[in-house]
Amino acid sequence: MGSRVEILNEGGFRSDGRRQFELRDMTIDLSQRGIADGSALITHGLTQVLVSVFGPREAKMRSQTIHDRANINVEVSVAAFSTGERRKRSRGDKRILEIASTIKSTFEPVVQTNLYPRSQIDVFVQVLQQDGGVLQACINGTTLALINSGIPMLDFVCAVTGGVHSTSPMLDLTLLEENDIPNVTVAMMPKTGKIALVTMETRLHVDRFKEIFRLVSDAGKVIHGEMKSAVLSRSTSLVTAMGSGPRTRGGDLEERDVDDQMNNY
Repeated sequence: MGSRVEILNEGGFRSDGRRQFELRDMTIDLSQRGIADGSALITHGLTQVLVSVFGPREAKMRSQTIHDRANINVEVSVAAFSTGERRKRSRGDKRILEIASTIKSTFEPVVQTNLYPRSQIDVFVQVLQQDGGVLQACINGTTLALINSGIPMLDFVCAVTGGVHSTSPMLDLTLLEENDIPNVTVAMMPKTGKIALVTMETRLHVDRFKEIFRLVSDAGKVIHGEMKSAVLSRSTSLVTAMGSGPRTRGGDLEERDVDDQMNNY
């Protein structure tokens, strides 16, 4: 049975007017929110996620304490108004628990948890709007919130979804597309080129998978450029605010220090 909605028309355009390999508009807001040590509000198209990070701090429960590294605790919530679904997703919802578990396992090898033994890093993820690529947005938002909170990481983690319509690969899927075509979410680490996560909820032919995997990995580098630019802009504005302009004496932060720091990523 064919799709009720045209995923890709004869002119090669998708339902939202994008081409096959075109990414949705991405916005990043790293301004301080509440008492969080770091936060990030990120949008991919109409999907919007807010991530808040607290810690490293003392674990509330002794059972969560790990003697030689920090424990990363991830909680995900979905705003009731975020979707057209009638049913409300609670914190115990299977899908939400899956996303939280995936975020935790993706970041445990990347965050330098060994620097903070017997402590806890809390990551709170709020899905405010969803129109496809929710896991992608959660991972990218978590990367930015962790960096914004000053927690050392080995690399950025940049995630993108991809899928195949008939024989046509597509990037950064909307909810409409996700529901209709086989898709995969890949998170990559741009500095090393390592893959942090591959998750597939639908079957995809192995030949198609190779092609989409390569395209998604390349798209991750584009996402990385956007994220790095946002972090650099935020860092530079903080430096300027601290000294009403960059200083060159007394060990104060300079703009070039920010550049050096960013080169680590």
